[in-house]
Amino acid sequence: MQFGYTILYVEDVTQTIAFYEAAFGFQRRFIHEAGDFGELETGATALAFSSLRLMTELGKNPQRASASAPSFEIAFTTADVPAAVQRAVAAGARLVQAPEKMPWGQTVAYVADLNGVLVELCTPVAGA
Repeated sequence: MQFGYTILYVEDVTQTIAFYEAAFGFQRRFIHEAGDFGELETGATALAFSSLRLMTELGKNPQRASASAPSFEIAFTTADVPAAVQRAVAAGARLVQAPEKMPWGQTVAYVADLNGVLVELCTPVAGA
């Protein structure tokens, strides 16, 4: 078995993908012609987005993300966390926690995307 993708439920798939391209530098894999589903190239595992509307139509009860009360976070590793935070904020992310060096040596910061998703920007974990 292989981990294929993570899907985030968002209000506007096209707008969210454009934000992730600008804020984090990912490339668009595709957006379905109906605009309710799309994916980004992020490495071995794709990051995907589905509209809240589509999930409701499919009988689900999707909840909006909240960076102040998260039930999950996504994390992107980078060698330069301060620069990544600056780029994300310039693209419209909200700073949640400024870069901080952790006791185990990793530098970690948090931003919220335009949907309220908590995004960790961090250096790779030592030994990883």
